[in-house]
Amino acid sequence: MKRHSRRPSPTPRTSPAALERLHPDAAGIDCGSAEHFVAVPPDRDPMPVRSFATFTGDLNRLADWLTACRVTHVAMEATGVYWIPVFEILEARGFAVILVNARHVKNLPGRKSDVSDCEWLRDLHILGLLRGSFRPAEGIVALRGYCRHRATLIESMGALVQRMQKALVQMNIQLPLVVSDITGVTGLRILRDIVAGQRDPQQLAQHRDYRCRASAAEIVAALTGHYRAEHLFVLQQNLELFDTYQQQLTACDAAVEGHLAQLAVLAPPATSPLPPARRRAKPRENEPRFDLRTPLHQLTGVDLSQIDGIGPYNALRLIAEIGIDMTRWPTEQHFTSWLTVAPHNRVSGGRLLSSRTPPSANRAAVILRLAAMNLSRTQTALGAFYRRLAFRVGKAKAITATARKLAILVYRTLKHGLRYADPGAAAYDAQQRTRLLRRLRQRAKTLGLGLIDLSTGEVVDGTVS
Repeated sequence: MKRHSRRPSPTPRTSPAALERLHPDAAGIDCGSAEHFVAVPPDRDPMPVRSFATFTGDLNRLADWLTACRVTHVAMEATGVYWIPVFEILEARGFAVILVNARHVKNLPGRKSDVSDCEWLRDLHILGLLRGSFRPAEGIVALRGYCRHRATLIESMGALVQRMQKALVQMNIQLPLVVSDITGVTGLRILRDIVAGQRDPQQLAQHRDYRCRASAAEIVAALTGHYRAEHLFVLQQNLELFDTYQQQLTACDAAVEGHLAQLAVLAPPATSPLPPARRRAKPRENEPRFDLRTPLHQLTGVDLSQIDGIGPYNALRLIAEIGIDMTRWPTEQHFTSWLTVAPHNRVSGGRLLSSRTPPSANRAAVILRLAAMNLSRTQTALGAFYRRLAFRVGKAKAITATARKLAILVYRTLKHGLRYADPGAAAYDAQQRTRLLRRLRQRAKTLGLGLIDLSTGEVVDGTVS
């Protein structure tokens, strides 16, 4: 009777003894919009639970009370944006502050209420059962704030463009059908002339740029409509708001450029020169118009834009989200797991139950997924990898797998100074063909068969080369 081979026992994880007090000097804070509830160890104060208002003076008194209670570690839940002021004040005062995901805390059993949340956080943190969320260094936090605000401005501008398109359609001005972008050169000229009072389609069509694919006659037909006063008013106001947002975007770019230059000056000098740009191309619409590669290279010592799918602007957004200190993640597996682009394997009894990636709103993961989508039609190795997986498992899984590849390249570049060079789609396809032939030969050898090369008629045995 054939005996089944026993699976090797997994290596046990090194963990502290049960109920060991890892942080005996820990406190918990339940953050709110009007007041914060704070709990310190019961032996530190006759009233171990107190509430403090959210004014700056009260937050300073909170820090003084924690110091008097000999507290060194503080845990708080991520509640909206109310945690940010108290987090920054306590961090500046020298406390080891961690921000806890509320979902993780709720998964642990215990009695919880609005008032006892701080006690629950304190008790869990004393036992070392809480894991802090990622927060980059102070300089990167400021850069992240600028970049996120910039993204908000672009989203608001997109909403204004949609409202202008709606007003045009209500007047049966079919400008979006003959112009690819109504905020381009031709579209803005026509919109400004319409708002100024021009109604003659022939006169409006004279603003046609020579690069416009639609003919002058088509533009005249599209601009013949019913100009109603209420829709013109909506169009005018949204166009003025669009111009205002353009000015705000320019000011935001100036702030990003200035802050990036400050960070680059404080960073140690790069050990290698800036490599030449991967391709000479104009910045895409809504991308910053100043040089990004030089200060980013001074800040990181590497050039992330050498990776396919990650241009200078995507490199800036990634740095703003993940920072430059890759020691926060011990390995690239930890990094891809934090980004939620790695399979989340659920194994029970030696059987894989599920490997779906968990849902997440990680902004860095969104950037990598969009970059993976842009690689789908490129003649690069990553593009060939995406197409091969999309054919096998579908586009959604292929995007996640390609984003994971990009995340690994980003991690290795920032931590180990990897200089990425694209081998090309042909080299990747040739490598995959070699692997496929090796597997076929192994399979043929197992079955006692051989292979025939149809192009040469040569008989290939099942021997693995």
